[in-house]
Amino acid sequence: MLRRFIKYYKPHLPLFILDFGCAFIMAGMDLIFPFVVGLMIDDILPNKDLNTILLVGVGMLFLYIIRSVLQYIVDYYGHVLGTRMEFDMRKDLFDHLHNLSFNYFDNTKTGHIMSRLVNDLNEISELAHHGPEDLFIIIVTLIGAFFIMFFTHWPLTLITFSILPVVLLFAVIKNKKMQEAFRNLRSKLADINSQVEDSIAGVRVVKSFTNEVYEADKFKSGNENFKNSKEDTFKVMAEFYAGVTYFANFIHLVVLIFGGYFIYQGTMTTGALIKFLLYVSIFLQPIKKLTILMENYQKGMACFHRFVETLEIEPEILDKPEAKEITSVIGELAFNDVTFSYNNRKSVLQNISFKVKPGETVAIVGPSGAGKTTLCSLIPRFYEIDGGSIKIDQVDIKDITQKSLRQNIGIVQQDVFLFSGSVRENIAYGKIDATDEEIIVAAKRANAHSFIMNLEKGYDTYIGERGIKLSGGQKQRLSIARIFLKNPQILILDEATSALDNETEKVIQESLAELSQNRTTLIIAHRLATIKMADRIMVLTEEGIVEEGSHDYLLEKDNIYARLYKAQFSDITQDIVLS
Repeated sequence: MLRRFIKYYKPHLPLFILDFGCAFIMAGMDLIFPFVVGLMIDDILPNKDLNTILLVGVGMLFLYIIRSVLQYIVDYYGHVLGTRMEFDMRKDLFDHLHNLSFNYFDNTKTGHIMSRLVNDLNEISELAHHGPEDLFIIIVTLIGAFFIMFFTHWPLTLITFSILPVVLLFAVIKNKKMQEAFRNLRSKLADINSQVEDSIAGVRVVKSFTNEVYEADKFKSGNENFKNSKEDTFKVMAEFYAGVTYFANFIHLVVLIFGGYFIYQGTMTTGALIKFLLYVSIFLQPIKKLTILMENYQKGMACFHRFVETLEIEPEILDKPEAKEITSVIGELAFNDVTFSYNNRKSVLQNISFKVKPGETVAIVGPSGAGKTTLCSLIPRFYEIDGGSIKIDQVDIKDITQKSLRQNIGIVQQDVFLFSGSVRENIAYGKIDATDEEIIVAAKRANAHSFIMNLEKGYDTYIGERGIKLSGGQKQRLSIARIFLKNPQILILDEATSALDNETEKVIQESLAELSQNRTTLIIAHRLATIKMADRIMVLTEEGIVEEGSHDYLLEKDNIYARLYKAQFSDITQDIVLS
């Protein structure tokens, strides 16, 4: 684990050396002052040498100025080092998350992912800066103080340092408890983040069902767990700090008593004792710094452990080494005995086989839960099939790079996702380097240009998080404009108009009709009246594809499709009569 942590220092080695070099000089300079105090008391002051006193004073003032500069470098560039390492880690984690398969996001809360990207990496940054630097200063100070104290008065030094193993044993015991406490605290914090993210994202649903009290109770439970976990963590930290403080005071007491005894014996001078006490204070500073280091280490390594855990999650879907890119796609699509299940449970699709000709429009209908959306999600390899094959232009999609495969597939869904930003930015998501002219043409083809121009700032209008400032039809038209801009050869329309009113649906249908021209198109729709003009309609149930043909042919056959259509048509007629 430490090796993986250390590798993030390598790109910033000059900064690391600068930070450590300055920290080393600072630690050495801190050892000079007690020596000078002892010299003043035992030699310079008794001789009443004013010139030497002034000279020593000027020299120490110069050293303190230098130390202040070094302190600035350590504080500033040390934090810069930690920040840059945090930047690298966040980039690695963000890139890795985008390489993971849909299954990971299906089973992981967004709040937990956000906690890893923000909170965890912030703690790791603090450890990256303070950890090695503090450890280095502790080692240099302890070794330097030990040798100076040893040569000042070795018997008192051995007595003082004999207490150190007890302090270290105490620290090791508390260290294990702190590690467990901080890991538990991070887990509870991630739960809180996830709960808040859910509640805020769904605030309109919460308010529409007047479930504010229910959400508050849910949050109270998670908040209570976090509070208890934090209290347990503070309890262990308090025990640690109290113990270390006690040992520090105890060591001072030991030095004072035994030092007084050695002065009484005549084996130690007063100046030597004062110098010794000052060195004990310097010696104890690393011990106190160790308490902070242990806390940062436990927090940071607990977070780094979670960071590495996420990085070690392998994408379920990987490109083959010999996978090739496809550029000019004709649009022929073939399913051959395709079987699929989520997490190796009961199969959602079993032995599905069909072909779609280039430029053909095929509608897929059937009862909810039959696997219509799942079937379409397999084409861009959002999920990996359990058996069989899916081919585009007679090439297995497993032999095609995922990027080039998805570049040639456009998906319009019922639940449109728009990013927080402007209208222009959201349309341009279909082609990042699109010109303004291309964006406007795409918007016009999607019947979106007129409503966009009526917005406050036209294409530069901010649409809010997830496009909250737009109506459902407006959001759908922007998503269609994105696909026009992307210009894929294969098109998937997944319930693209089912959430819209009849008037808006008519406008969207016109846009989709143009979008579908000369493209291989798969349409999933519950409103069967919207798919009459499809070249072919397939009826998918739990038993597989049980019917297929044109709208008129399936009505004449008077089977499942006919019953679904008649039942839906009668419901519509009844609604019209009742209205």
